[in-house]
Amino acid sequence: MIKRAFKQSIGSYFLTGLAAISTFALAGNVLAAGPTVSPEFNKPGHILISDQFNNRVIEADQHGNIVWSFGLGPTDFSARSIIGVNDAQRVGRFTLMAGTGTPAGVITQAPGGAADNRVILVTPKGKIAWQYGQFGVTGSGLDQLNTPVQCTWLPNFHVLITDQANSRIIEVNLRKEIVWQYGTTGVPGIGPDQLNNPNSAELLDNGHILIADENNNRAIEVTRDHQIVKTFTAGATAGAIAFASRLENGNTLLTDAGNNRAVEVDANDNVVWQYVTNTEQFSVAAPLPTRAVRLRDGDTLISDQFNNRVIRVSSAGQIVASYGLPLANGVLPTLASGTVIGINVGYDLGTTQKGMYSPYDAKVVGDYTGLTPPIDFDDE
Repeated sequence: MIKRAFKQSIGSYFLTGLAAISTFALAGNVLAAGPTVSPEFNKPGHILISDQFNNRVIEADQHGNIVWSFGLGPTDFSARSIIGVNDAQRVGRFTLMAGTGTPAGVITQAPGGAADNRVILVTPKGKIAWQYGQFGVTGSGLDQLNTPVQCTWLPNFHVLITDQANSRIIEVNLRKEIVWQYGTTGVPGIGPDQLNNPNSAELLDNGHILIADENNNRAIEVTRDHQIVKTFTAGATAGAIAFASRLENGNTLLTDAGNNRAVEVDANDNVVWQYVTNTEQFSVAAPLPTRAVRLRDGDTLISDQFNNRVIRVSSAGQIVASYGLPLANGVLPTLASGTVIGINVGYDLGTTQKGMYSPYDAKVVGDYTGLTPPIDFDDE
């Protein structure tokens, strides 16, 4: 938790534009003139979606109307878009997002793939205020990343980056210095200080880091001195854990992509709730959901990746809202690589209800239930 004096010293300017970023931001035009921002921008309750293969992050209202976006669509593979975006979160009025690029052989628009490898902080008008990693460059050296699938803004103004293909979680300050790391760079494994294709990292209230260690089929809670204190596998039933978050009741919510489900486990790794996303009649066989986020009202927001939709599910397991074209009968295209993408792909500037393209992440603006808040606003 952040101490009260520190909160009082930074809270006011954080909420009015994250002024502290200007010390380290790219020179000159952090708040430069740009496109007009909708008055609907950044309203609590809106949904921020990483529309992966449409190369954009969008903010939509509860009806699916798009009120803000960054990225130029599925045929743009320039630095003006966020290519293969996997993660986004709102930080005050800024948006932090992670672009992983597009692998070869996955989508027809980029058969040879396209590298991005950036974590960027974007102003409401679409200007990049801060960046770690470089467009078109893949590496592990200074200011380099390899498939950064997730980014978490920390209350100390650092950024926690899940650098997947480098097999590591790194904490970076705004001067682009790595101040902490878990995982041995470039050495995937399950041994001490090793990860295998990690997919997310969240800072917990106790100071530990909760990591989705995807190809090791586990989530682990680690200390700052690299000790594993808890491991979650849904009773040894999980496969390809894509996301993990700690809920207010002490349970842990896992996105078990390998079994197409969101699953909640207690402190002893017992399954207490789950929702499977591929049971509808027209679902693809393996939609590989990538994010399940518990909301303040008890619903769970699920990024149902290859079903090309985001769904909001009640605790009783009922879909109460859906974003993206509805699933429909038809022949599912299978690409040469074997990757299956549903028939309900779409792209529209005005609404999510005319389709998305493999949405990887979705969060509700202003709702950090189970997630690392960018600043701790409680009174503890």
